[in-house]
Amino acid sequence: MTNQMKAIVAKGYGTPDVFELKMVEKPEPNSKEILVRVMTSSATRADSMIRTGKPYFGRLFLGFFKPKKPIPGTGFSGIVESVGTDVTVFKAGDRVFGETKFGFSSNAEYLTISEESVVLQMPENMDYSEAASFADGHLTSFNFLKEIGKVQPGQKVLINGASGALGTAGVQIAKHLGANVTAVCSEKNIGLVKSLGADEVIDYTKVDFTQGNQRYDLIYDTIGKSSFKACAPVLNENGQYLSPVLNGNLICDMIRTSLFGSRKAKFEATGSNSDLRLNALLKEVIDIYREGQLKTVIDRQFPLEKLAEAHRYIDGGHKRGNIVIINA
Repeated sequence: MTNQMKAIVAKGYGTPDVFELKMVEKPEPNSKEILVRVMTSSATRADSMIRTGKPYFGRLFLGFFKPKKPIPGTGFSGIVESVGTDVTVFKAGDRVFGETKFGFSSNAEYLTISEESVVLQMPENMDYSEAASFADGHLTSFNFLKEIGKVQPGQKVLINGASGALGTAGVQIAKHLGANVTAVCSEKNIGLVKSLGADEVIDYTKVDFTQGNQRYDLIYDTIGKSSFKACAPVLNENGQYLSPVLNGNLICDMIRTSLFGSRKAKFEATGSNSDLRLNALLKEVIDIYREGQLKTVIDRQFPLEKLAEAHRYIDGGHKRGNIVIINA
Protein backbone atom coordinates (compact mmCIF):
# COMPACT_ATOMS: atom_id res chain seq x y z
CA MET A 1 0.00 0.00 0.00
CA THR A 2 1.37 3.39 -0.98
CA ASN A 3 2.24 5.80 1.79
CA GLN A 4 1.64 8.82 -0.43
CA MET A 5 -1.53 10.85 -1.00
CA LYS A 6 -2.70 13.86 -2.96
CA ALA A 7 -3.15 17.07 -1.01
CA ILE A 8 -3.39 20.78 -1.57
CA VAL A 9 -0.43 22.55 0.02
CA ALA A 10 -0.18 26.31 0.65
CA LYS A 11 3.36 27.52 -0.07
CA GLY A 12 2.68 30.80 1.76
CA TYR A 13 0.00 33.44 2.28
CA GLY A 14 -1.67 35.30 -0.55
CA THR A 15 -3.97 34.74 -3.53
CA PRO A 16 -5.31 31.29 -4.46
CA ASP A 17 -2.12 30.86 -6.49
CA VAL A 18 -0.34 29.87 -3.26
CA PHE A 19 -2.10 26.48 -3.53
CA GLU A 20 -0.33 23.55 -5.16
CA LEU A 21 -1.50 19.98 -5.66
CA LYS A 22 1.25 17.72 -4.33
CA MET A 23 1.98 14.15 -3.37
CA VAL A 24 2.72 14.15 0.34
CA GLU A 25 3.18 11.57 3.02
CA LYS A 26 -0.04 9.84 4.01
CA PRO A 27 -0.68 10.37 7.74
CA GLU A 28 -0.63 7.47 10.19
CA PRO A 29 -3.08 7.41 13.09
CA ASN A 30 -1.74 7.26 16.62
CA SER A 31 -3.33 5.04 19.23
CA LYS A 32 -6.33 7.36 19.79
CA GLU A 33 -6.81 8.51 16.20
CA ILE A 34 -8.72 7.34 13.16
CA LEU A 35 -7.50 7.53 9.57
CA VAL A 36 -10.26 8.93 7.33
CA ARG A 37 -10.38 8.57 3.56
CA VAL A 38 -11.81 11.97 2.72
CA MET A 39 -14.72 11.83 0.29
CA THR A 40 -15.58 15.53 0.45
CA SER A 41 -14.24 18.56 2.27
CA SER A 42 -15.34 22.16 2.58
CA ALA A 43 -14.01 25.45 1.26
CA THR A 44 -15.29 28.45 3.18
CA ARG A 45 -14.98 32.20 3.40
CA ALA A 46 -13.03 31.69 6.62
CA ASP A 47 -10.62 29.44 4.70
CA SER A 48 -10.07 32.16 2.10
CA MET A 49 -9.35 34.71 4.83
CA ILE A 50 -6.89 32.35 6.52
CA ARG A 51 -5.22 31.81 3.14
CA THR A 52 -4.41 35.53 2.95
CA GLY A 53 -2.89 35.62 6.43
CA LYS A 54 -5.09 38.61 7.30
CA PRO A 55 -5.80 40.08 9.73
CA TYR A 56 -2.14 39.84 10.57
CA PHE A 57 -2.62 39.10 14.27
CA GLY A 58 -3.99 35.72 13.20
CA ARG A 59 -0.46 34.75 12.16
CA LEU A 60 0.46 34.53 15.84
CA PHE A 61 -1.48 31.26 15.79
CA LEU A 62 -1.25 30.23 12.13
CA GLY A 63 2.43 30.92 11.42
CA PHE A 64 4.24 34.20 10.72
CA PHE A 65 5.48 33.77 7.16
CA LYS A 66 3.61 30.69 6.00
CA PRO A 67 1.01 28.36 7.51
CA LYS A 68 2.24 25.94 10.17
CA LYS A 69 -0.39 23.56 8.83
CA PRO A 70 0.17 23.82 5.07
CA ILE A 71 -2.82 21.68 4.01
CA PRO A 72 -5.96 23.88 4.21
CA GLY A 73 -9.56 22.98 4.99
CA THR A 74 -11.43 22.03 8.16
CA GLY A 75 -14.81 20.47 7.35
CA PHE A 76 -14.83 16.91 5.99
CA SER A 77 -16.78 13.73 5.43
CA GLY A 78 -15.43 10.31 4.59
CA ILE A 79 -14.89 6.68 5.48
CA VAL A 80 -12.76 5.37 8.33
CA GLU A 81 -9.83 3.55 6.72
CA SER A 82 -8.19 2.33 9.92
CA VAL A 83 -8.17 3.03 13.65
CA GLY A 84 -5.55 3.31 16.36
CA THR A 85 -5.08 0.57 18.91
CA ASP A 86 -6.98 2.41 21.66
CA VAL A 87 -9.91 3.66 19.56
CA THR A 88 -13.27 2.44 20.86
CA VAL A 89 -15.87 4.70 19.22
CA PHE A 90 -15.18 4.04 15.52
CA LYS A 91 -14.22 1.11 13.33
CA ALA A 92 -12.97 0.70 9.78
CA GLY A 93 -15.75 1.28 7.26
CA ASP A 94 -17.71 3.79 9.36
CA ARG A 95 -19.02 6.85 7.53
CA VAL A 96 -17.97 9.93 9.49
CA PHE A 97 -17.97 13.70 9.27
CA GLY A 98 -16.57 16.49 11.34
CA GLU A 99 -14.26 19.44 11.75
CA THR A 100 -10.50 19.50 12.20
CA LYS A 101 -10.59 23.00 13.75
CA PHE A 102 -7.09 24.49 13.92
CA GLY A 103 -5.57 21.23 12.71
CA PHE A 104 -6.81 22.07 9.18
CA SER A 105 -5.65 19.41 6.63
CA SER A 106 -9.05 18.35 5.22
CA ASN A 107 -8.35 19.36 1.60
CA ALA A 108 -6.51 16.08 1.02
CA GLU A 109 -7.16 12.43 0.25
CA TYR A 110 -6.67 11.36 3.87
CA LEU A 111 -6.58 12.90 7.32
CA THR A 112 -6.15 11.71 10.88
CA ILE A 113 -8.25 12.93 13.76
CA SER A 114 -8.64 11.94 17.39
CA GLU A 115 -11.78 9.98 18.16
CA GLU A 116 -12.34 12.55 20.92
CA SER A 117 -12.28 15.47 18.47
CA VAL A 118 -15.20 16.96 16.53
CA VAL A 119 -16.14 13.84 14.56
CA LEU A 120 -19.39 11.87 14.49
CA GLN A 121 -21.03 9.00 12.66
CA MET A 122 -22.95 10.25 9.62
CA PRO A 123 -26.74 9.81 9.71
CA GLU A 124 -27.86 7.09 7.30
CA ASN A 125 -29.77 9.44 5.01
CA MET A 126 -27.03 12.07 4.79
CA ASP A 127 -24.74 12.18 1.74
CA TYR A 128 -21.08 13.10 1.78
CA SER A 129 -21.51 16.45 0.04
CA GLU A 130 -23.93 17.87 2.60
CA ALA A 131 -22.05 16.31 5.52
CA ALA A 132 -18.79 18.12 4.72
CA SER A 133 -20.29 21.50 5.61
CA PHE A 134 -22.24 20.63 8.75
CA ALA A 135 -19.45 21.31 11.21
CA ASP A 136 -18.62 24.61 9.49
CA GLY A 137 -21.58 26.85 8.64
CA HIS A 138 -24.31 24.92 10.42
CA LEU A 139 -22.43 24.47 13.69
CA THR A 140 -21.15 28.05 13.72
CA SER A 141 -24.59 29.55 13.14
CA PHE A 142 -26.14 27.29 15.77
CA ASN A 143 -23.50 28.38 18.27
CA PHE A 144 -24.06 32.07 17.54
CA LEU A 145 -27.85 31.99 17.56
CA LYS A 146 -28.62 29.49 20.32
CA GLU A 147 -25.61 29.63 22.62
CA ILE A 148 -24.31 33.19 22.29
CA GLY A 149 -27.44 35.06 21.21
CA LYS A 150 -29.86 32.83 23.14
CA VAL A 151 -32.60 33.46 20.58
CA GLN A 152 -36.09 33.07 22.04
CA PRO A 153 -39.45 32.38 20.34
CA GLY A 154 -41.05 35.56 19.02
CA GLN A 155 -37.84 37.59 18.88
CA LYS A 156 -37.01 39.55 15.75
CA VAL A 157 -33.75 38.35 14.19
CA LEU A 158 -32.02 39.82 11.15
CA ILE A 159 -29.52 37.72 9.19
CA ASN A 160 -27.12 39.80 7.10
CA GLY A 161 -25.56 37.75 4.30
CA ALA A 162 -28.50 35.36 4.39
CA SER A 163 -27.65 33.52 1.17
CA GLY A 164 -24.15 32.39 2.18
CA ALA A 165 -23.12 29.24 4.03
CA LEU A 166 -23.57 30.76 7.50
CA GLY A 167 -26.62 32.73 6.40
CA THR A 168 -28.60 29.87 4.87
CA ALA A 169 -27.98 27.84 8.02
CA GLY A 170 -28.76 30.86 10.19
CA VAL A 171 -32.15 31.51 8.62
CA GLN A 172 -33.22 27.91 9.20
CA ILE A 173 -31.86 27.71 12.74
CA ALA A 174 -33.43 31.03 13.77
CA LYS A 175 -36.79 29.79 12.46
CA HIS A 176 -36.32 26.52 14.34
CA LEU A 177 -35.76 28.55 17.51
CA GLY A 178 -39.06 30.33 16.93
CA ALA A 179 -37.80 33.73 15.77
CA ASN A 180 -39.32 36.09 13.24
CA VAL A 181 -36.56 36.21 10.63
CA THR A 182 -35.59 39.04 8.30
CA ALA A 183 -33.04 38.00 5.67
CA VAL A 184 -30.72 40.44 3.90
CA CYS A 185 -29.45 39.35 0.48
CA SER A 186 -29.45 40.37 -3.19
CA GLU A 187 -32.55 40.18 -5.37
CA LYS A 188 -31.47 36.97 -7.10
CA ASN A 189 -31.41 35.11 -3.76
CA ILE A 190 -34.79 36.27 -2.42
CA GLY A 191 -36.51 33.06 -3.52
CA LEU A 192 -33.82 30.94 -1.89
CA VAL A 193 -34.00 32.56 1.54
CA LYS A 194 -37.80 32.59 1.49
CA SER A 195 -37.74 28.86 0.77
CA LEU A 196 -35.60 28.43 3.89
CA GLY A 197 -38.19 30.15 6.06
CA ALA A 198 -37.40 33.87 6.05
CA ASP A 199 -40.46 35.91 7.05
CA GLU A 200 -39.19 39.09 5.41
CA VAL A 201 -36.42 39.77 2.91
CA ILE A 202 -34.46 42.97 2.32
CA ASP A 203 -32.60 43.47 -0.96
CA TYR A 204 -29.41 45.20 0.18
CA THR A 205 -28.84 46.67 -3.29
CA LYS A 206 -32.02 48.73 -2.85
CA VAL A 207 -32.51 49.20 0.90
CA ASP A 208 -30.06 49.79 3.75
CA PHE A 209 -31.55 47.90 6.69
CA THR A 210 -29.65 50.10 9.16
CA GLN A 211 -31.68 53.08 7.96
CA GLY A 212 -35.09 51.42 8.31
CA ASN A 213 -37.83 51.78 10.90
CA GLN A 214 -37.87 48.12 11.94
CA ARG A 215 -36.15 47.17 15.20
CA TYR A 216 -34.47 43.85 15.94
CA ASP A 217 -33.58 41.89 19.05
CA LEU A 218 -30.57 40.34 17.34
CA ILE A 219 -28.57 41.06 14.19
CA TYR A 220 -26.38 38.20 12.99
CA ASP A 221 -23.90 39.68 10.53
CA THR A 222 -22.52 36.54 8.96
CA ILE A 223 -20.25 38.40 6.53
CA GLY A 224 -19.02 41.25 8.72
CA LYS A 225 -20.11 43.83 6.14
CA SER A 226 -21.90 46.03 8.66
CA SER A 227 -20.86 47.09 12.16
CA PHE A 228 -22.25 47.49 15.65
CA LYS A 229 -22.15 51.27 15.24
CA ALA A 230 -24.26 51.12 12.07
CA CYS A 231 -26.68 48.55 13.51
CA ALA A 232 -27.15 50.03 16.99
CA PRO A 233 -29.99 52.42 15.92
CA VAL A 234 -32.09 49.47 14.71
CA LEU A 235 -31.44 47.28 17.75
CA ASN A 236 -34.03 47.06 20.49
CA GLU A 237 -33.01 47.80 24.06
CA ASN A 238 -30.87 44.85 25.17
CA GLY A 239 -30.39 44.00 21.47
CA GLN A 240 -27.30 42.19 20.25
CA TYR A 241 -25.01 42.53 17.24
CA LEU A 242 -23.22 39.22 16.57
CA SER A 243 -20.58 38.53 13.93
CA PRO A 244 -18.14 35.66 13.32
CA VAL A 245 -15.87 38.05 11.37
CA LEU A 246 -13.40 39.65 13.75
CA ASN A 247 -11.81 43.03 13.09
CA GLY A 248 -10.43 45.91 15.11
CA ASN A 249 -13.72 47.83 15.26
CA LEU A 250 -15.59 44.79 16.57
CA ILE A 251 -12.95 44.22 19.26
CA CYS A 252 -13.35 47.82 20.43
CA ASP A 253 -17.15 47.56 20.32
CA MET A 254 -17.09 44.34 22.35
CA ILE A 255 -14.95 45.93 25.06
CA ARG A 256 -17.01 49.10 25.19
CA THR A 257 -20.44 47.41 25.21
CA SER A 258 -19.33 44.93 27.85
CA LEU A 259 -18.88 47.92 30.16
CA PHE A 260 -21.53 50.39 29.02
CA GLY A 261 -25.01 50.35 27.51
CA SER A 262 -27.72 47.74 27.10
CA ARG A 263 -26.93 46.84 23.49
CA LYS A 264 -24.06 44.42 23.04
CA ALA A 265 -21.54 43.51 20.34
CA LYS A 266 -20.34 39.91 20.48
CA PHE A 267 -17.87 37.62 18.72
CA GLU A 268 -16.62 34.12 19.34
CA ALA A 269 -14.35 31.79 17.42
CA THR A 270 -16.60 28.74 17.48
CA GLY A 271 -13.60 26.47 16.97
CA SER A 272 -12.07 27.72 20.23
CA ASN A 273 -14.67 25.77 22.21
CA SER A 274 -13.69 22.39 23.59
CA ASP A 275 -14.16 19.32 21.40
CA LEU A 276 -16.57 17.93 23.99
CA ARG A 277 -18.77 21.01 23.80
CA LEU A 278 -18.66 21.22 20.00
CA ASN A 279 -19.59 17.55 19.68
CA ALA A 280 -22.58 18.15 21.94
CA LEU A 281 -23.65 21.16 19.87
CA LEU A 282 -23.16 19.24 16.62
CA LYS A 283 -25.42 16.47 17.91
CA GLU A 284 -28.11 19.09 18.52
CA VAL A 285 -27.63 20.38 14.98
CA ILE A 286 -28.06 16.86 13.62
CA ASP A 287 -31.27 16.51 15.63
CA ILE A 288 -32.63 19.58 13.78
CA TYR A 289 -31.55 17.96 10.50
CA ARG A 290 -33.34 14.72 11.41
CA GLU A 291 -36.50 16.74 12.11
CA GLY A 292 -36.35 17.99 8.52
CA GLN A 293 -35.73 21.59 9.59
CA LEU A 294 -32.17 22.03 8.37
CA LYS A 295 -30.78 21.37 4.92
CA THR A 296 -27.47 22.15 3.30
CA VAL A 297 -27.53 24.58 0.39
CA ILE A 298 -24.72 23.70 -2.03
CA ASP A 299 -23.71 26.24 -4.64
CA ARG A 300 -20.86 24.51 -6.46
CA GLN A 301 -18.65 21.45 -6.15
CA PHE A 302 -15.02 21.42 -7.26
CA PRO A 303 -12.53 18.56 -7.55
CA LEU A 304 -9.62 18.70 -5.13
CA GLU A 305 -7.14 19.82 -7.78
CA LYS A 306 -9.28 22.91 -8.45
CA LEU A 307 -9.31 24.22 -4.88
CA ALA A 308 -7.67 27.45 -6.07
CA GLU A 309 -10.57 27.95 -8.49
CA ALA A 310 -13.02 27.36 -5.63
CA HIS A 311 -11.27 30.02 -3.56
CA ARG A 312 -11.40 32.50 -6.45
CA TYR A 313 -15.12 31.91 -6.65
CA ILE A 314 -15.49 32.47 -2.89
CA ASP A 315 -13.39 35.64 -3.11
CA GLY A 316 -15.85 36.96 -5.68
CA GLY A 317 -18.37 37.33 -2.87
CA HIS A 318 -21.43 35.95 -4.62
CA LYS A 319 -21.64 32.31 -3.60
CA ARG A 320 -24.97 30.87 -2.49
CA GLY A 321 -24.64 28.46 0.39
CA ASN A 322 -21.70 26.08 0.56
CA ILE A 323 -18.75 25.13 -1.61
CA VAL A 324 -17.82 21.45 -1.53
CA ILE A 325 -14.51 19.89 -2.58
CA ILE A 326 -14.75 16.38 -3.99
CA ASN A 327 -12.06 13.71 -4.08
CA ALA A 328 -12.31 11.47 -7.16
